[in-house]
Amino acid sequence: MRTETNVRPESVVGPDGMRITRADLPSPTTRRWVARRKAAVVAAVKGGLITAEEARRTWQLSEEELDGWLEAVSQHGINALRTTAIQRYRSTRS
Repeated sequence: MRTETNVRPESVVGPDGMRITRADLPSPTTRRWVARRKAAVVAAVKGGLITAEEARRTWQLSEEELDGWLEAVSQHGINALRTTAIQRYRSTRS
């Protein structure tokens, strides 16, 4: 009988190409979200280190906020997470 386990990796490749673990993620009390911190959370979610639900719960993010980060990185790369670049990379969906 084969049982599937939901095994998560111990580390994933971070936004700078280095391996990151849960210990490298921002503190749950983070209030100032710079692009580097957002990128670490995005890499952790995309790499399977944590789930999107876990990220939303840990850092009190809305579903829309986290989805926006994931979409911005997918479409434009890490620079799209900078608050000074919001207008440049903002989706033009109606």
